[in-house]
Amino acid sequence: VQFVESGGGFVQPGGSLRLSCTASTTFDYYAIKWFRQAPGKEREGVSCISSNDRSTFYGDSVKGRFTISRDNAKNTVYLQMDSLKSEDTAVYYCAATDYSGRYCFTVEYDYFGQGTQVTVSS
Repeated sequence: VQFVESGGGFVQPGGSLRLSCTASTTFDYYAIKWFRQAPGKEREGVSCISSNDRSTFYGDSVKGRFTISRDNAKNTVYLQMDSLKSEDTAVYYCAATDYSGRYCFTVEYDYFGQGTQVTVSS
């Protein structure tokens, strides 16, 4: 499975962006997770959405501000990011794993995209 992420860019604090992650193949049976990595920091899990019941989970730092969704007909997962902060600045990656369970946040992910840069600054 290969992915193309898009939607990153430069935004002022308090602004919004919507990231897209489009797969090269049907991904109905894959759980999808967004990660991010800022310079000098470890990769951080941001949000995931399960394959079966579309359960969603969020990291503590983005709860209430980010929303993940998926459109299987378009092989695309979205990450709506609102009320952005400077600490959200990072490269954002989507990833997939062939996992049918509900709790998608803690499982290992096998397929990663190339990432898209998000910069939040005044």
